[in-house]
Amino acid sequence: MLGNLILGATTAMALMASVAMPAFADPVTIRVVSKDLTTSNPDDVKLMKAYEEALKAKGTDIHIQVVDLPSSGYADKLSAMLLSGDIPDLIYFQGGDAKMAEQGVLEDWNTWLPKTTYLKDALFPHNVERLKNYPYLLYVYPPRIPQPVIRADWLEKAGVEAPKTTDDYVTLFKAIKDGDFDGNGKADSYGVTTADNTQELDAVFNQAFGVTGTWLKNDAGEWIHARVSAAEKAKIAFYASLREQGLYDPEFITTKWDVKEDKFYSGRAGVIFGSSAEVIDIYGGKMRQAHPGVTLSLLSPPKGPGGQGLMALDVSKEARGLAIATTSEHKEEVVKLLDFIASPEGQAIERLGFEGEQYTKDGETIKPTDKLATWYARFLVAANWQPPVQWLSDAAQQSLKTISADFKPDNAFVWPAEYATDIDATENVYRAWVYKFVSGEAKMDQWDQFVSEWNAAGGEKMTEYARTVLNDK
Repeated sequence: MLGNLILGATTAMALMASVAMPAFADPVTIRVVSKDLTTSNPDDVKLMKAYEEALKAKGTDIHIQVVDLPSSGYADKLSAMLLSGDIPDLIYFQGGDAKMAEQGVLEDWNTWLPKTTYLKDALFPHNVERLKNYPYLLYVYPPRIPQPVIRADWLEKAGVEAPKTTDDYVTLFKAIKDGDFDGNGKADSYGVTTADNTQELDAVFNQAFGVTGTWLKNDAGEWIHARVSAAEKAKIAFYASLREQGLYDPEFITTKWDVKEDKFYSGRAGVIFGSSAEVIDIYGGKMRQAHPGVTLSLLSPPKGPGGQGLMALDVSKEARGLAIATTSEHKEEVVKLLDFIASPEGQAIERLGFEGEQYTKDGETIKPTDKLATWYARFLVAANWQPPVQWLSDAAQQSLKTISADFKPDNAFVWPAEYATDIDATENVYRAWVYKFVSGEAKMDQWDQFVSEWNAAGGEKMTEYARTVLNDK
C-alpha cells in the first residue's frame, strides 16, 4: 500500500514536471561553423539573434552557437577540427567534404528536403542537378562564376568602349597601364589582377579560346582533358603575353583576396573579378568608401578565336556548401532553421539586413541605405524570393543576367575515391606549370614537357577512365 502511494506520488510529480519543464527548458544549441561567420562580427551576432527570436516565436527554441574559424586556411583548419572529433551540427565546406562523406559523416540532403516547406522550392536548377550526383552539400546561391569589373570613371578615362573581344581587353589593359589614372605620376597600374592563380581569368577567357568544358576531343576524336589541349595552350600563351606587357599583375600567385581588393581600391589594378552579384556590390560599396561617387561597370566575356561566353558550369557536385552532420542530435532543428531562412520572412532578414541600418521603412516603402551594399547572405539566397525593393547595382544585376544567358553545363563528373590522389597531383602539376608559363620561367615551347609530366602524375590514368564514362553518355 505504502509502495503504491510512493509510486503514485512519484508519478504525479513526474507528470507535473513534464508539464512544467518546457517553460524552463534551455533552448536547443545548434553549433554552426562557416567561413566568414564569426562571433567577432557584430552583424553576424545580431543576425543569429534575429533567427533565434523568429524561430522561438514559431515554437522552435534554439541557440545558434557560432564556431569561430579563421578565414585564411579555412578548409584545412576545418578538416583538422572535424578529424579531431569536434563536429558541429551545421558545417560549411569549401573543400574537404568528400572525405567526410565517404566516412558517413554527412547527411543526404535528398532525405531532408522533401520534409521542408520553403527550402525545397528555393533551389536553383543547378542545385537540383548537383544533388542528383552528390547529395551531401547544399549551396543555394546563383552559380559562382567570377566576372570582371572596372571603375566606371576609369573605363571612361581609357577612352575605349567596353571590350567585346580578347584584343579589346588588351587595348583596355594597356590604356589602364599607360594612363596613370590613379594620379601618382607613374605608369604602374596593372590592367588586371587575380587572387592565387589564373582561375578568375579562366571564367571569361575559357570559351574565347575554345576551352568549352573539362573534357574536349582532340583531332583524332578522342576525349582529352582540357588542361592539356591546344585550346588551353593558346589561352595560357595569351595570359603570358599579358604579363610580359606589364598588363597582368605578376604577383597574382601570392595575392590573396584581401590584397587583390586593396590593389583595386588603391588603383594598383584596374580590373578585378567578383565571384557573385553580392561580392560585386561589396566591391562597389568599399570603392565608394575609398572614392565617393565612384561606381563599377561590369565587363562582358570576350569573343575570341574559340567562341564566347562564361566558363562551363560543373554540375557534378557542389564545390562548397552546407552539410548536416550525421552525428548531430539536432538535425530537425537545423533543417527548421534553414527552412525558415528560405521562407519569405527569413529571406527578408537574410537578404536585407536590419531596419534602420541596411534599410529604412516608411509605411510599406523600403529604401536601402549605403550599408546594404556591403551586406551579404550568410546561409542561402532563395531562387524564388521576390525582393520588395531592388538594391543591387546595375553591375551586380547584369552579372546575374550574364550568368543566366551564358549558362553552359560542363561535362565534368564525380570521380571514384581512388582517383583523389591523381586529381590532386595533376592539378598541382598544372598550377605549377601555368605559373611558370605566365611568369616567363618556362617558355611555351616547353608545353609537351608539361603534358608529359601531367600524364605521368595521373593524367593518363584519369583520361582512360574518363573515356569510359564519356563514351557511354
